[in-house]
Amino acid sequence: MLIKDQWYAIEFGAAVGAGPVRVPVHGHDLVLYRSSDGTVHAHSDLCVHRGGALSGGRVAGDCLECPYHGWQYDPSGRCVKIPANRPGAPIPRKARIDTYPCVERYGFVWVFLGDAPEQDRPPLPALDGLDDAPEARREGCRAVTGTFEWQANYDRVLENAVDIAHTPFVHAGSFGNPDKPQIHDFELAEERDNGHLVSVTATVDLDPPAPSGLWAKVYRTKGERPPVRTTTGFYPPNVSMLIVRPPLGEIRLYTAAVPVDEHRTVSKFCMLRDFFTGKWADRDSIRRTLKIFAEDRATVEGQRPELLPFDLAAELHVKSDSIQLAYRRWRQGCLDRGLGLAAPSGPEAGHRAWVIPSPARVGDSDDGDDGDRADGWVFPAVAPAAAE
Repeated sequence: MLIKDQWYAIEFGAAVGAGPVRVPVHGHDLVLYRSSDGTVHAHSDLCVHRGGALSGGRVAGDCLECPYHGWQYDPSGRCVKIPANRPGAPIPRKARIDTYPCVERYGFVWVFLGDAPEQDRPPLPALDGLDDAPEARREGCRAVTGTFEWQANYDRVLENAVDIAHTPFVHAGSFGNPDKPQIHDFELAEERDNGHLVSVTATVDLDPPAPSGLWAKVYRTKGERPPVRTTTGFYPPNVSMLIVRPPLGEIRLYTAAVPVDEHRTVSKFCMLRDFFTGKWADRDSIRRTLKIFAEDRATVEGQRPELLPFDLAAELHVKSDSIQLAYRRWRQGCLDRGLGLAAPSGPEAGHRAWVIPSPARVGDSDDGDDGDRADGWVFPAVAPAAAE
């Protein structure tokens, strides 16, 4: 289930260059591209003429050109050129594609997926400790990025990322300590902006295992390591955060769980460190981060049911699950308000294309059209799922 009317981090800004980039999100294909001023734009990846994938075309000036018949769409989503037409022939009003608000910040491209007017939208997440810039930037830090693929639903992936109590067991071979699994009581810090939940975090002290090898020399102890202060949490709808504070400095890991469909997720992560800031340490930083995801894979992909249950009582919860419960309450509140979108499925999906609704469908764009704008679209918007 996709929660609409939210800002989703779906791609790295550095991945969007001179040509169009396809990004699958929850059973739908989006296309990103840059106009001549460097601004990133986001559209549905469906040409309204014959359903061609616009991501397979090219950027012509500031327009996106379909590879099938050369139709060109401007940044607003309007078709401005049909090469097969005679000169001066009018372009049909329905020759337009869904366009989604788009912002490049903190190293990610954030796309607003939904049709809520601007005044009703939640604020763009503000990732704690990062400069408000297109790239992932923090003074004195070095940033690396990477991706990891899961055969699992993004809700399960996101919950795993903020699960404190799994560390001593799933990560016992690296930084988890199965001899000290107790999670001491902690308080949730919830931030809201104009009624919107914008972050949930918690800080705990974790007891790591005894150091070995190089780390034993770094800590200069006799097999003992001090507790490591750790902060974790999430930024709705799809970004998790982990801050680890070893004696050497601080590591910040921000991960966007991008839902490819109901059963596949791509984690796009940005990790910043304020020690060993030379380029020489980048490869090891990426390797260690991927190792953590790999340790989680079997557990996350083996969870049943594959999708989160709608009923909070369907699974047993304890105090250490407080962050996950906060996420589930936020999610259920959105579903109760009719913001859930089910992925297209069934036999009809093979004969008809749906798109995620965009703001233009409810008049958030003033283009002079008259009448019911919702009827002026070729592809229907996927309907909200029924509240459970």
